[in-house]
Amino acid sequence: MPQSPSINPLIPRFNQLKWKMAGAGVLVGLVSGLLVVLYRLGIEQATAAARWIYAQIRETPWLLAPWFVAAVAASALIAWMIAKEPMASGSGIPQTNGVVICGLRMRWQTILPVRFVGGLFGALFGLSLGREGPSIQIGASGAQFLSHRLRGRRREDVQEHYLVTAGAAAGLSAAFSAPLSGMMFALEGVHRSFSPAILMGATAASLTADCVSKYCFGLRPVLDFGDIGQLSLDEYVWLIPLGLIAGLVGSMMNRSLLGFQTLYGRVPLRFRPVIAIALALPVGIWMPDVLGGGSNLISMAEHASVGLGMLCLLFVVKVLFTSTSFGSGSPGGIFMPILAVGALAGGICGEMLHQWAGLSSEVVAIFAVCMMTGTLAASVKTPITSILLSVEMSGTLTHMLPVAAVAFIALLVSDLLRTKPIYGELLERYMRAQGEDTRIPSQVGSGVMELPLEMGAIADGQRVRDVAWPSGCLIIGLRRGEREIVPRGDTLLRAGDYLVVLFSGEEEREARPAMRRLCDAPLT
Repeated sequence: MPQSPSINPLIPRFNQLKWKMAGAGVLVGLVSGLLVVLYRLGIEQATAAARWIYAQIRETPWLLAPWFVAAVAASALIAWMIAKEPMASGSGIPQTNGVVICGLRMRWQTILPVRFVGGLFGALFGLSLGREGPSIQIGASGAQFLSHRLRGRRREDVQEHYLVTAGAAAGLSAAFSAPLSGMMFALEGVHRSFSPAILMGATAASLTADCVSKYCFGLRPVLDFGDIGQLSLDEYVWLIPLGLIAGLVGSMMNRSLLGFQTLYGRVPLRFRPVIAIALALPVGIWMPDVLGGGSNLISMAEHASVGLGMLCLLFVVKVLFTSTSFGSGSPGGIFMPILAVGALAGGICGEMLHQWAGLSSEVVAIFAVCMMTGTLAASVKTPITSILLSVEMSGTLTHMLPVAAVAFIALLVSDLLRTKPIYGELLERYMRAQGEDTRIPSQVGSGVMELPLEMGAIADGQRVRDVAWPSGCLIIGLRRGEREIVPRGDTLLRAGDYLVVLFSGEEEREARPAMRRLCDAPLT
């Protein structure tokens, strides 16, 4: 049977897209990597300055007067900026997800200055916010800028989404000096699809951004655990309670972050940063280790350099201070604070077992790594990214089994507690706050999207003609392994197929989630 000449050319064109994305990914990695490196340098210097300032205030109380004036001015500026550009408030990861998944519009021209200025002011006053979430949005904004320059007057919205995903990968890669984690987070946490085009673009961007980061910061990762021991086979039994506790901690962290954000919602926007910065004053004077993202706390938990009581106090204060800082809407992320909270919980468990159960002191560092990974997996629901991150930070594969065991046990506990992914919840809140509705027609033009068909999905095992496809969608191609197929009505769909879907721009916001409902495995 002859094939339609109007559809045939689309398949090789889409097949070439992965190589086009790989080339564009290198450019994205250079641009986004440089932006994130500049942001990372600024945040590190500002956090160090915050600790020095609070130390001076502790020794010279009259400095409170100029600090108060500066705090009020900075709070007013932060509140004004996030009111003008709400998409640059908070973490940045939910907003990036919204651009890729829901078709939200992102303006790199305003997001970049708000991210840089707001993030620097927040770090200068020591707010417990990380740089990783903003780095992902900065990377995505750099990719959007590059996409606009490359496409000229042509509209290639699907390819822009792919570049935004690649920019997100470059952002996390440059922020952590962890290219595999950046690549996987873009796939697992942002785009949630593993097509070759997305993979090639994200990989090229992530590796290129890592080269830029390593050129500026050296070869050591941000959280270099160095050489840590191994668990004996008899000690593997402790991974079960560690996973259970990590799941509880991750779920608690989500509820605390969302709960304080709800409380802040009752306060006028212009006063929220003032409250967060005011709370930073006593923390900075009496517990300066809690300031900033928390990489120092992870090192402290690894080496158990303070007593058990102090670890517990740091844990409680870090949870509360992170929640008050993030709930205010100030530009800053929660990725690193979640890791710090998990590492502190692991350090507490390891130190308790060392003192009371006779385990070796070497287990403290191992438990810190395992629970850090498990807490992140339970909170963000990205277990593969969490595992890869711990592997890249520790620099060895020998701990992958215990780390993976704790991560998946924690994820199970989080699912049993019906804890939703933190960034998904934040995205829903952002869209409600901005009056966004998934039924509103998107501004994204007609284009092509690619979706994997999962085992057990509604469309799995069905013929093309028997599936109730969303209005405005046409299945124009099917990739099965290395084969390219132009589907007909009687073509049988199988799990593992990649569907190439032509969609209408007016229907995009409804079509994308509807297609996912047909192609994704049911959550039971």
